[in-house]
Amino acid sequence: MKLTGVLTMAVTMTMSGLVASAACYYVDSSGGNDGNDGLKPESAWQSLTRVNSAPLVPGDEVLFKRGGLWRGVLAPRSGEPGKPVRYAEYGEGPLPILQGSVAADVPADWEEVRPGVWRTIPVRMADFQPIETDAGTKPWGRHQEGGAAVAISNAANEQGLNVVTLQVATSGVSSNHVQLWGPEMPEFAECMVLHMRGRSSKATRLEGINICQNSLPWTRYANGRTDVKLADEWQDFQIFFERVIGTAPTIRLLHMSVGGVLPEEATIELQIVRAESCRRVGGMALPVDVGNVIFDHGRACGWKKWSEDDLVNVGDYYYSPHSQCVYLRHDGNPGAANKSIELALRTTIINQGNKHDVLYENLAVRYGAAHGFGGGDTKRIVIRGCDIYYIGGGHQYTKNGRPVRFGNGIEFWGNADEHLVENNRLWEIYDAALTNQGRGDGKKIRSIETNITYRNNVIWNAEYSFEYWNNDVTENIIFVNNTCVDAGTVWSHAQRPNPNGAHLMFYNNSAKTKNFVVRDNIFVNSTEVCMRMWNVWQELPLLDYNLWHGGGQPLVRFEKKGVFGAGDFAAYQQEFGFDRNSVIAEPVFVDPARRDYRLAPNSPGLRGASDGGAFGARLP
Repeated sequence: MKLTGVLTMAVTMTMSGLVASAACYYVDSSGGNDGNDGLKPESAWQSLTRVNSAPLVPGDEVLFKRGGLWRGVLAPRSGEPGKPVRYAEYGEGPLPILQGSVAADVPADWEEVRPGVWRTIPVRMADFQPIETDAGTKPWGRHQEGGAAVAISNAANEQGLNVVTLQVATSGVSSNHVQLWGPEMPEFAECMVLHMRGRSSKATRLEGINICQNSLPWTRYANGRTDVKLADEWQDFQIFFERVIGTAPTIRLLHMSVGGVLPEEATIELQIVRAESCRRVGGMALPVDVGNVIFDHGRACGWKKWSEDDLVNVGDYYYSPHSQCVYLRHDGNPGAANKSIELALRTTIINQGNKHDVLYENLAVRYGAAHGFGGGDTKRIVIRGCDIYYIGGGHQYTKNGRPVRFGNGIEFWGNADEHLVENNRLWEIYDAALTNQGRGDGKKIRSIETNITYRNNVIWNAEYSFEYWNNDVTENIIFVNNTCVDAGTVWSHAQRPNPNGAHLMFYNNSAKTKNFVVRDNIFVNSTEVCMRMWNVWQELPLLDYNLWHGGGQPLVRFEKKGVFGAGDFAAYQQEFGFDRNSVIAEPVFVDPARRDYRLAPNSPGLRGASDGGAFGARLP
C-alpha cells in the first residue's frame, strides 16, 4: 500500500515533539499578566495578543493553562525541521479553550428595534486622529474572471486626487468575479476611517471590503464596512476598518469583492480623500459575518437568514454587514433568557498560513464561523489530541444571488506537505471535519499536497467527515484508523442550501494523484450517503479494510455511475475494485451517548482491520 514513506514521516514528526525547547512560556487567562516574563506559571502571560507578538524561536513552547479561555485568533510562529514551535497545555482540568466568538449573554448587550426583533448594541468610534497617507493620489487596479467585464481607468482631478472610474458591462455572478485593488493603506493600531467620495449612474453598494495582501496567502490586515449607497450625485462617505489581530502582512492594499453586485451598464467613480485613526467605544464589535449563534453551549443554534425581513421564527438571526450588528428574533431580551449566547465570527481560530514546523497538542478550538485550523502554504504541521467543535457557517461569497457558507475543522489549503493529524475529536462542523484541498494552475499558482496523514481521529456530527479535491498534484494522502459517525447530523444541516451529509466527499480531482489511501476506518450512519465520489480522478484512491454501515442510506454514490447500498456491495467491489476486504455491519460502541466510540467486546469489526486489529480510532 506504499505507506512506508508516509508513516516514516509521521514517526519523525511524532518524535519532533520530544525535542527540548529553547524556552517555555506559560499563559493564564485569569491569573496572568502581559507585563510578566511568562517563563513560570506564577509569572504567566495573559492574552493571545501577547502570545502572537512574542518573538518565538524554533524549539520554543507556549503552554496554555487548563481550564482557561482565550477569545480571538492564534497566529503561530514557525519552527524548523526537528525543532517545532509547540502550542500545548499545562496544569489540571479541562483543555484550554481558544474561542472565535463574542459573548452576548447579558441584557445590556441587546436592544429591541421592533416587536420581537432584538439587535446587538452598535459600536461607536471616537478619538479621531489624522493619518498621513498618499493613498488618495495613487491609481487602482482590478481583477476580473468568470465572464465579468468591467473597464477601469484612473485620472487626477483638479485637487490632484486620483479618480478611479469603472465602466460595468457585467460583474459576473460571484463576489470574486470582480475585485478592486486600491492603493496601499497606512498602518493603524485598532481602527481607521477612510474618507471617500463617490457616485454611480445606477444605485450601487460597495461589498466585501478589507485591507489585505495581494498575493498568497492573501493575509487580511483589516475588515471594512460602509453603509453607503452610491447614486448619480457625488456624495461623501466613510469606510470603517478594524484590525485583524495577529496579522501583519508586508503589503496592505484596499480590496473590494464586488462581483455580482455592480449593476450592468453602470458608471462608478470613487476617490480617496483622507484617513484617520480611531478607536472603539461602547457597543459590541462584530467586524465580520456571524456564521452561527450558539445558545447555552449547544442547547440550540440560531438559524441564519439574509435580511431583517426574514426573521420569522424564534432563533432566526441576520448579520448586517453595514451596521455590523446581529438582529435576532426572540421572545423577550435574549440576554435575560439564556445562560450563554456566543456569536461565532467568520474568523479562522488558528490561522497558520505560510507557517511550518508547528506542533499543537491538547487544545480545545471552538465557536468560529470560518475554520478551526486553516491557512495555505504550510509544511510539517502536527495537530494532536485537540477537541474542535461548533466550527463554520460564515458567509464566504454570493453566487447567482445565493449566499454560500463555509467552514472546516482542520483545512490544509493549496500547498501542504508533511502534516500529521492524529488523536483529535471533531464535532458539529458546518462543512468538513478534515480536509486538504486547493486550486492551482500548475504554473504560477501551485496546489501541491503531499505526505498528509490523518489517523486515530474520532468525528461525529459533521456534514462531511473527510473532504478532498485538488487540480494540481496530490501524493501520499493517508486516512487510516479514523472513526466517523453520523455525517450530516449537525446543527447546520437543515439550513444548508445543499444538505449533503457524507463521510467521504470526494469532489472532482483532476490533480496528478498517487498513493491516496483510505483504510481501517469506521463509517457509520449518514443523512445522505457514506461516500460520494465524482468520477474525475486520474488515479483512483485505494479504499480497503473499512467497516461500513449506512444507517438506512446508500453506502456509495458515484456521479453518473450509480448508487450502491449494502445489497449492491458486491457489485460495487467488482466494478471499482474498492473495499475488497471491507465489512458491511453495524458496529457496537462502548457508550455512544457519552461519545465513547470504541468498539465494544461484542461488536463486529474487532479483528477485521488490515493488521488483524480493530477498525477505527485507536486512541492512547
